[in-house]
Amino acid sequence: MWYIIFAVLTIIALYGLWKLFVKAGRQGWEAIVPFYREYVMAELTGRAKWTVILLLVPIVNIFVFYGLYLDLIKAFGKRRFWENAAAILVPFIVLPLWANDPLVKYLGKPNTEEFKKKYFYKKSMAREWADAIVFATVAASLIRGFLIEAYMIPTGSMEHTLLVGDFLFVSKLNYGPRIPMTPIAFPFAHHTMPITGGKAYSELIQIPYKRLPGFQEIKRNDVVVFNYPMEADAPFNRPVDKRENYIKRCVGMPGDKVSMSNAVLFVNGKPGFVPPEGQLGYLVTADQTGLDIRVMNDKRLETYETNQPNVYQVFMTKEEAAMMKGWANVKQVVPNIQKPGIDDGATFPNVAALKWNFDNFGPITIPSKGWTIQLDSITLPLYERAITVYEGNTLEKKADGTYINGAKANSYTFKMNYYWMMGDNRHNSLDSRGWGFVPEDHIVGKALFTWLSFDELGSGLSKIRWNRIFKGIE
Repeated sequence: MWYIIFAVLTIIALYGLWKLFVKAGRQGWEAIVPFYREYVMAELTGRAKWTVILLLVPIVNIFVFYGLYLDLIKAFGKRRFWENAAAILVPFIVLPLWANDPLVKYLGKPNTEEFKKKYFYKKSMAREWADAIVFATVAASLIRGFLIEAYMIPTGSMEHTLLVGDFLFVSKLNYGPRIPMTPIAFPFAHHTMPITGGKAYSELIQIPYKRLPGFQEIKRNDVVVFNYPMEADAPFNRPVDKRENYIKRCVGMPGDKVSMSNAVLFVNGKPGFVPPEGQLGYLVTADQTGLDIRVMNDKRLETYETNQPNVYQVFMTKEEAAMMKGWANVKQVVPNIQKPGIDDGATFPNVAALKWNFDNFGPITIPSKGWTIQLDSITLPLYERAITVYEGNTLEKKADGTYINGAKANSYTFKMNYYWMMGDNRHNSLDSRGWGFVPEDHIVGKALFTWLSFDELGSGLSKIRWNRIFKGIE
């Protein structure tokens, strides 16, 4: 339905542009031929014709097109703020109106000195500021939406690969920019209004998932930013692109079989990626002097007391665990690994009979687009959420079988690819082990590098982690 509406509105807008071209002394058909249309716009507006070549450059082409387009409507005397805004937001309304208005005429090339002296007026300071703010907002929104965006790491789920206080640049281009699915939103707010709270978006218009071509496909073990799938549920019920942004490592690709055995990841039956700076939780037994938790945290060793005297949970790397074993007041350091065959009540798909936990589960096959499964008591617990919540079907279990969208079905074919995301801090990460698969329409972008990093325990210039500035993410 949305594609049909979009096609109709596009045809109406092109009809108006056709008639405006005729008013300017050109052939109407020139308005509907991509690239040649922009070449003609450059001629009609006095722009350098070579700028049309920039239409071949992703993202830059958006700025070039709108520059030519807004210059064209200036050539017809439409230079007010509301006219510029209307030409961008509702071209299917204003272009036909202007085209059929006998008072609207082609005045000449707006980028020539003669035209500027004759028709342009000096803008007020308020208008200058309004234009600058609107342009900056539009430009920044396009860059954030289609090119690159900055993120901050708020939790320790990726320690030590990424640290709390790291500021990252995340590329939208690598996997292809996602077309905004909820386009009506407050600028620069993700899902919540600053200061006042409340929703920062409207669901009046919802656009089906579509992604522009990217430079690459997602590769196994990429560090990926994505929308948190569980916010599809109450109390949030947020649309896909307004769900909270998470960052994890993509350890499982569509069609892979993933499992964990004694906290070791296996992918397709082989040991999976082991992050060089990844952490586990260790149980540290100390003598009667115990461990000073404040001192431990000052050493960047996240430490918690347990319900056993002088036994602590410490999240650290293998190297840090080996170092701690040499401390005089430490008796024992062992990985805090759950035993197999014990359900922890928090592991996807939360079926007690499977007896899975974060350290021991699977194998489970990640759905891929076009993959067909038989619907039975084994597959339904694993894939029901993907079928219903992420792919928008209704599923009913009746005495005579399973019904999808009201029709009896013995099998189901997936419409999207899915991924398995895990944190490098394996014992302190909320990830796919807790909520399952990440659909492809939730993928935001690829983490590239840290451009700044602040240590909350530091002070002054020592608060800045200088060795992490412009550090690539592996």
